[in-house]
Amino acid sequence: MKKIFAAGLMVFAMHSASAQNKIGYINTDELIAVMPEAEKADNELKEYQASLAQQGQDLMKDLNDKDSIFVRDSAKLSPSMKEIKKNELMSLYQRVQSWNQQAQEMYQAEAQKKILPIREKAMEAIRSVAKESGYAYVLDANAVIVGPPGDDVLELVKKKLGIKPVAPKPAPGGAQRKP
Repeated sequence: MKKIFAAGLMVFAMHSASAQNKIGYINTDELIAVMPEAEKADNELKEYQASLAQQGQDLMKDLNDKDSIFVRDSAKLSPSMKEIKKNELMSLYQRVQSWNQQAQEMYQAEAQKKILPIREKAMEAIRSVAKESGYAYVLDANAVIVGPPGDDVLELVKKKLGIKPVAPKPAPGGAQRKP
């Protein structure tokens, strides 16, 4: 009798242990891409990038204008004034040269500032769905090359976030797919 009870307890324990190891997968990039906040952030980042590009163009125009004036008026300038103007041009030239890297760093910092709250919201929704649906693990599909079988939880998380599912695109040539 003790052996039957022990065997039953072991089967129950193995069943409980396997139920606790429910695994899900999600493509976080795909999730974030369909979040309404991501579209807004993307539009704001495009505007920011355009303003940075405009500032770079303005710097370049200023350099070209001052260079043209220097070339035109250099014969009339005293040697000391020529040296001052050359130094001003060199300083402006160096500023233009460093602008691209500076603008790229500014853009990356702004992108991080905009994307971080969106990513945090997505992660919180993933954690919530995992807890509600009994998933012990939810892995990012982008980071897993080989893994155990699991469920794609993308639609569950989209639903949690209130994102409506996108209707599948019709097959080319108007042919309808059969279920």
